[in-house]
Amino acid sequence: MNTWKQKLLTNWHLMRVVRMGLGVMMVVMAIQSKDWTIGLFSSFFFYQAITDTGCCGSSGCDTPSLRKERSTYKDATPIEYEEIK
Repeated sequence: MNTWKQKLLTNWHLMRVVRMGLGVMMVVMAIQSKDWTIGLFSSFFFYQAITDTGCCGSSGCDTPSLRKERSTYKDATPIEYEEIK
């Protein structure tokens, strides 16, 4: 249970706050207009804000850092080139 508490209370950045704000705004709209489809969309934004995930999941669209790429290239054998005239 400690990890959920840490996940909820730490690492709040701008996009996470925006998702939470959209979720709250859409819930208010759903209650005022009595429309359950807006309520479903708001639950999607609430889920993203609470779990700190985006549309691609947790780091689904993240690119690998350069350090990881360099370490794989160091282990590779050197390429030999042949000049063609």
